[in-house]
Amino acid sequence: MQRLNWKQIAYLWDGAIIGLAVGAVVSLFRWLIETDLNWVKELYQWTHANHWGMVIILMINLIICFIVGRLIQATPDIKGSGIPQVEGQLANQLDYPFWPVLWKKFIGGVLAIGSGLFLGREGPSIQLGSTTAQGVAKLQGLNGSARRVAIAAGAAAGLAAAFNAPIASSLFVLEEIYHEFPLRVWPTTICASIAANLVSTELFGLTPVLHIEYAHPFPLNQYWILIVLGILLGLSGIIYQQTTLHLDRFYRLFNWMPSQYLVVVPLLLVIPIGYFIPDTLGGGNGLILSVAHSVPGLGILLVYLLVRFIFSAISYGSGVPGGIFLPILTLGALLGALYGQGLVVLHLMPAGLVINLIIIAMAAYFACITKSPFTAILLITEMVGTVTHLMSLAVVSLIAYAVVDLLNGKPIYSQMLTNLLKTKAKN
Repeated sequence: MQRLNWKQIAYLWDGAIIGLAVGAVVSLFRWLIETDLNWVKELYQWTHANHWGMVIILMINLIICFIVGRLIQATPDIKGSGIPQVEGQLANQLDYPFWPVLWKKFIGGVLAIGSGLFLGREGPSIQLGSTTAQGVAKLQGLNGSARRVAIAAGAAAGLAAAFNAPIASSLFVLEEIYHEFPLRVWPTTICASIAANLVSTELFGLTPVLHIEYAHPFPLNQYWILIVLGILLGLSGIIYQQTTLHLDRFYRLFNWMPSQYLVVVPLLLVIPIGYFIPDTLGGGNGLILSVAHSVPGLGILLVYLLVRFIFSAISYGSGVPGGIFLPILTLGALLGALYGQGLVVLHLMPAGLVINLIIIAMAAYFACITKSPFTAILLITEMVGTVTHLMSLAVVSLIAYAVVDLLNGKPIYSQMLTNLLKTKAKN
């Protein structure tokens, strides 16, 4: 009689423990951000009738600037999305103690993203997940490769809890962050993602984060529309990469200011945005659903796109704890909607297919910027909640990916890690 193989069961057990812990941390993080953001939007609406309410908002934002600045000054590893830091950990290129990063990233992220800045919760959720797993690994006395597996599983669990997309979250960590597919990582990572997803769905429900209903699959005789869309998204992806990676040039204008307090720039600029178009505040999932439910005209879409592109860059470039994951999806959705409405105006496509282009463009834009097409296709499939668009998603994602490849574009998170390591070397 063969002996039972308990090793694989141990991997699943480790993943479950990590996933439950990460699910609790990230679900609370997500709930606080959503609650804060709803409160902030109501406050901006209230200022229309009580203009002195702008003074209250200004004071709140200055207090947030002070708190977040002090947190960044004490622990610089909480800056940005956190994905480059996790990638650096898994590549043994950098490391940091888990506890200071965990609680400071949590507080800094809630304050910055909840204030309405155009930042995503997903990158910080990945770092929160990895640091939580790092703490679990320390309690278990894990070192070396076992510790790296735990960190990878925690990162995947963090994204799963943020997006309710456990399969794509596991693939993203392996495709974009870990860059390897060792046997032990798969069961631990998937089990952690599912466990974290169970926790988050208990709190937020089973409805996909970007649940969008549409009536018709994209017709094969109009795939030329998708080919053109893929090329346009690839070109736009290169522009986004170059803009995001060179934001330090903009912030050189503020060299007279301590770098940890650069967040004051977006916190001041967000006030007029919140006053005039409060629905655009935050990472953008609400805006995506709103545009998909009732597609605005070309003029409004263009305003949304320009505001989201410019202010997303300014928000992230300040170094505040917050990510670009969801803002990328939002920009992709707006690009798809703008392209689709343009075709409708030119009588080249029926209006009912614009919703398809919104969904497809989200996946393709993310695929070409992060250079992780498999994750993009699965992620949007899980987030939207249907598999009927897989073919069109794959076609546009691969075309956009190829365009960025031809123009020598690199995975954005890897480039961010390179810039981070250069900065650390100088300091």
